[in-house]
Amino acid sequence: MILVTGGLGFIGSHTTRALLDQGEGCVLVQRRPAEVPADLADGRVVVEQADITDLAALRAVGARHGITGIVHLAGSMPWPPGSGEPVDATRTALGGLLNIVQAAQEWGVARVGVASTIGVYSGLPDEGPLREDAPLPMTSPHVIPAFKKIGELLADHLSGATGVDVVNYRLSAIWGPGDPHGALFFAAPELVHAAARGTEPDLSTLHGPAHAEDSVDLCYVKDCARAIALLQLADRLDHRTYNVASGRATSNAEVIAAIKEVVPDARVDLPTGGTGGRAYLDITRLRQDTGYEPAHDTGRAVADYLAWLRAGNAR
Repeated sequence: MILVTGGLGFIGSHTTRALLDQGEGCVLVQRRPAEVPADLADGRVVVEQADITDLAALRAVGARHGITGIVHLAGSMPWPPGSGEPVDATRTALGGLLNIVQAAQEWGVARVGVASTIGVYSGLPDEGPLREDAPLPMTSPHVIPAFKKIGELLADHLSGATGVDVVNYRLSAIWGPGDPHGALFFAAPELVHAAARGTEPDLSTLHGPAHAEDSVDLCYVKDCARAIALLQLADRLDHRTYNVASGRATSNAEVIAAIKEVVPDARVDLPTGGTGGRAYLDITRLRQDTGYEPAHDTGRAVADYLAWLRAGNAR
């Protein structure tokens, strides 16, 4: 069975479904009591209450289940920022990652996948493909990419030292059904929500004004989940770091055009005048080692997301 930390979260729930589709059973580790959701309740999913920062609790999960792989999607960072004493918060955050790798070594798990982020590339030119072997700046503009960089370095060290195949997944801008963030880092989710509500989008939570030309590597969550499942289950991987993305830059204008194909009167237009950066994540490694190809272009992603929201789902 594959242990998935954060398995009932946004990306985690879709990843669990993708693993089930590949014939795997899953153990989902959650800090709070929870039941298996109806859409995953097919007898191959178990939810265990355990905090990954508690090594004894984590070991107990492994004693009850034959764990063959781990997908670590729970955040290994102090979050929310400023919510605790900074040294203790840092120790706790990194301790969770260390516990995951220690448990994997004790259980004889061959591979651990660890979620990283497109944010590690912050500071590189905002044009063209971003490749996994690009030299990264030592600084980070936000706590998330800062701790993901730290986690990647620790994972590389621990992989060599323990013999566990620890693989970093640099996730691009992930969006789709179940997204809890809305317009936190990019506008696309709120544009779709506004179209489903019949209102104008509220983009006040973004760090700056949104423009039609603004672009990011948007990866639909179902594609992201399938990529993670393929990486987890591949017989052989030639690298320890993979971009998980669509492999192209998508502008807000493209998202708006796709929305209006489904909702012609949607009030989601944005002003022009943005910088229009065209950076995106190169997914050559992912393609070569797993055969992955994105199944959702912008139009298909928007149509699927709108159908989900219009079916009565809150997010």
